[in-house]
Amino acid sequence: MTDWESSGSIQERHREAIAEATADIKFEAWIDGSHHSATNGDTFETTDPAVTEPIATVPRCTAADIDTAVAAAQDAFDGEWGSLDAADRVSLMREWADELRAERDRLGLLESLDTGKPLEFAKAEIDGAIEFIEYYADIARSHGGKQIPVGDESLVYTQREPYGVCGQITPWNFPLYLLAWKVGPALATGNTVVLKPAEQSPLTSIRVAQLSASVFPHGVLNVVPGYGDEAGAPLTEHDGVDKMAFTGNDETGAEIMKAAANTITPVTLELGGKSPMIVFPDADLETAAQAAADGIFYNTGQSCDAASRIIIHEDVKDEFTAKFLNAASEYTVGDPLVEGTTMGPLAHEGQYEKVTEYMTIGTEEDGATVRTGAVVPDDPALEDGWFVEPTVFDDVDNDMRIAQEEIFGPVQCLLTFSEYDEAIDIANDIDFGLAGYVLTENASLAHRAAADIEAGLVAVNKYPGDDLGVPFGGYKRSGIGRECAEESLDHYTQTKTVNMHLDDPEL
Repeated sequence: MTDWESSGSIQERHREAIAEATADIKFEAWIDGSHHSATNGDTFETTDPAVTEPIATVPRCTAADIDTAVAAAQDAFDGEWGSLDAADRVSLMREWADELRAERDRLGLLESLDTGKPLEFAKAEIDGAIEFIEYYADIARSHGGKQIPVGDESLVYTQREPYGVCGQITPWNFPLYLLAWKVGPALATGNTVVLKPAEQSPLTSIRVAQLSASVFPHGVLNVVPGYGDEAGAPLTEHDGVDKMAFTGNDETGAEIMKAAANTITPVTLELGGKSPMIVFPDADLETAAQAAADGIFYNTGQSCDAASRIIIHEDVKDEFTAKFLNAASEYTVGDPLVEGTTMGPLAHEGQYEKVTEYMTIGTEEDGATVRTGAVVPDDPALEDGWFVEPTVFDDVDNDMRIAQEEIFGPVQCLLTFSEYDEAIDIANDIDFGLAGYVLTENASLAHRAAADIEAGLVAVNKYPGDDLGVPFGGYKRSGIGRECAEESLDHYTQTKTVNMHLDDPEL
C-alpha cells in the first residue's frame, strides 16, 4: 500500500496521489525529442475532477509551437525515420510499448487523476492502449500493395506509402487509449506525428511521448498541449500536415473538415453518437440489463459509443426496467482512487454543467419520468468534485432532446416499441450512426437487426463491441473512416500504382 491509499479524507488522498504521480516529471510540450515551454511562456493548469484541485502546470501552446513541431516531424520523416524499413519501425514500436508497460501503474494513476476514472479502470485502459500499439506493430509488416493482372504486356502492382506528417487531436474521455488508436497506425506505416491532446487531460499523452525519448529518432512523436482555438486550429490548418485525424464532437469535426478542405488534406473523424440498444422480447434480460448499465454508466457515460437509448419491447418493459434499475444501483459513485468505486466524477467542469443541465431538461420535458438519479450525490465527501448520480429517464419519446442530443454522461433514456419495424425506425431516427446494440436469443433476428441498424458497429448481446482488431467508426454525423483494425493502416497510407511495359524476351 502506498502512503496516499491510507490517507484519511478524499482531499488528503488525492493530494498525496498527485505528488506521487507527478514526482520528477516536467509536463511540458514534447517537440523534436525534448521538453519545450510555450513560445509565449503561457501555461494552464489541469485539474483533478474528484477534488477540483490542480495536478500540474502545462504549456499553453499556440501556432508558433505547432510550426516548430510540424517542422521537427517533417525533418524526421525526411531523415532517419523515413529511411527505416517496416521491420525496424516495428522493433522500435515494441521497445516503446515495453517502456510504457514498465510505467503502467504510474500512467494509470495519472490517467485516473486527470480524468476521474476509477483507478483500476484507468490501469486496464493503459493495458489496452499498449496492446493496440503492439497490435499495429504486428500487422504493419504485412500491410502492402498487390499485383494486378492486366495482360501479358504489362506488370502492374501497387504499393502503400506513408503520407508524411500526421496531425492528430485526441479527446479528454480516453486520453491514452485513443492516442494509441491514432499514433499506433500512423507510426507503424512510417508517418510522423504531431498530437494535440485535449486541454482537460493532457498528462498521460505528454508522459508517453517522454517515454519514447530513448526509442524513436527526434521528431517522430511530438505532443503539443493547448486549447483548441490556439493550438488545435493551427494544427488543422497547417499546410505542412499531410493527414489529419480527430476524435471529438460532430460540430468540431465539421470545422476540421472545412479547414482540411483548404489544403486538400485527408481526414479521419471519429465523432459523436447516440447509440440505440434494442431489447427484443426473447432477450436474456439479466444479460440485457447488465449490458445496458455498462453501456451508459461505464466511464460515467463519457463514451462516444455509449448505449444511451434503450428501446424495449412492451412485453418485457416492466421486467427489464426492474432488472436494469437494479444493475444501475450497483454502480458505486465515489472516490476513483478507492477500491470498489465503479463510477467517478465527470471529467471536467464544463461537462458537469452540460450533464446537469440535461438532467434538468429531462425533468422538464413533457412525458418523461425520472426513475432514479437526476441529482448530485448527497455525500459531503464528494461535494468538491464533479459527481452526479446514475440517472434513468422512463417514458421517453424519441423526439425529446434527451433522446436526440448527445449528453455524454450517465443519463439513460428508456423507450418502448411493439413491432420490429417500429424498433428499427426509432433506432435510426437520429443524426448519429456510431454504434447499435441488439439483445436477442434469435440468430436470424440478430442478423436482420444488425443489417437494418444504420451504424458503423453493431454488437449483439454485449457492450462494448470495439475489441482489438475490430473496425470502429460511424455512419452519418458520427464520422469518416475506421480505427482499431487493419483497415486503419489504409487511412495512414496512400496507394501508388506502378504500370511497367514488358517487352517480349529476346535471347
